[in-house]
Amino acid sequence: MGKPTGFLEYDRCATPARAPQERLKDFEEFHSALSEEERRRQGARCMNCGVPFCQSGMMLHGMATGCPLHNLIPEWNDEVFHGNTWHALSRLLKTNNFPEFTGRVCPALCEVACLCGVEDSPVTIRENELAIIEKGFSDGFMQPRVPAVRTEKRVAIVGSGPAGLACADMLNQRGHRVTVYEKSDRPGGLLMYGIPNMKLDKSVVARRVSLMQEEGVRFLTSTDVGRDVSPQTLREQFDAVVLCCGAGRPRDIQTEGREAAQGVYFAVDFLTRNTKSYLDARFADGNFINAKDKHVVIVGGGDTGNDCVGTVLRHGCKSVTQLEMMPQPPQARAEDNPWPEYPRVCKVDYGQEEAIAVFGEDPRRYSTTVKRILTDDSGAVTAIQTVKMAFDAQNRYVPVSGSEEEIACDLLLIAAGFTGCEPYVPEAFEVPLSARGTVQTAAGHYATEVPGVFTAGDMHRGQSLVVWAIAEGRECAREVDRFLEGYSNM
Repeated sequence: MGKPTGFLEYDRCATPARAPQERLKDFEEFHSALSEEERRRQGARCMNCGVPFCQSGMMLHGMATGCPLHNLIPEWNDEVFHGNTWHALSRLLKTNNFPEFTGRVCPALCEVACLCGVEDSPVTIRENELAIIEKGFSDGFMQPRVPAVRTEKRVAIVGSGPAGLACADMLNQRGHRVTVYEKSDRPGGLLMYGIPNMKLDKSVVARRVSLMQEEGVRFLTSTDVGRDVSPQTLREQFDAVVLCCGAGRPRDIQTEGREAAQGVYFAVDFLTRNTKSYLDARFADGNFINAKDKHVVIVGGGDTGNDCVGTVLRHGCKSVTQLEMMPQPPQARAEDNPWPEYPRVCKVDYGQEEAIAVFGEDPRRYSTTVKRILTDDSGAVTAIQTVKMAFDAQNRYVPVSGSEEEIACDLLLIAAGFTGCEPYVPEAFEVPLSARGTVQTAAGHYATEVPGVFTAGDMHRGQSLVVWAIAEGRECAREVDRFLEGYSNM
């Protein structure tokens, strides 16, 4: 511990961001790096606790707190303080395959559990992590690590999202021959098309994929396993198959007028088409859902809904409203939600911050849902009718009679979560699904009931975070390695 009194001497200093009105002019990342001196001060704030909850990855009352990857946070924060980039990087990469992803999009479960945050602001753990890996790239430390010995065992990974990439990286470093199949035209899964460019620049994903290719991982894009390639072919050509296809089946809303309405899209389709058009032609091809001069309503108050808010604002929408069915969380922790539990408090994310800057108010309406979709004679959506929700005397969450309201709407985006994986892949491999639409395995394991077929990530655990997907990919790789070799030293 290089600076025992650092948390007493230095205040938290987050990376600066461009002003909302400025960053809305483009789809580029809008945070800039701190100076080397300031980053070292932020590393000095780490208290090196006797019990570092930041790296615990615990589940408390159904919510995670602390890093699911069990990152060695106090160790690399100490190296950040001392300016030892190589040593900080070596500690970070021991537990996290892709800090450049989690450093950008993770909700920082580590900071939730930071002891410094109990009475003060938590350490900038996520930003320190991102600074380490980016300096590792810029200083030339991130060079291809080609395995010296190959086992000649062959593994197929179906899906190139964070779970598939993590599993592929681990198995390749073990010496196995790894081929990753991706149905889209670019590798990365939700990292590429499910997260907007201003949140995760796609050059960052491409940089990592390129590095993995140099290390020996083979990527086959525009190849839809279960349709373009049969499971029988994979089973014949590979010693093991890992299904990491995500939880891509969106949850729909059941409301009057839904079936016939035009101008209603799932958020994942909206974001995917937006990012693909941006990457292909900077929108010149017109192959995206344009929100310019439209009244946009987004159903869903989570991360995906927020990403939609930020995207439609960059298009130049006329208005944006975000509906959240549940009540507004409190501004501060409740007494029954103590540290280190995940804080159930109201947060303003980048999309809402931008909407406030443009329209002068938070776009979110809590305890509100869609009752009816209104359309014109051609079937195009023109408005929605909302209704308030509340708990009744029997503690049931029910619509409030007489609370209906009509909101202008030209574009309705559904960001209500997901109901599991697309069924055609597990059906093709004859692996059973759970009631939640996830591939079934024994608790705590990744092998399906079909010998040689494994699963990981959202397809296995349900819709979750990138950091959980990486953790699952790593753990699944260990199980696959044990299956192939009879043991594993991962």
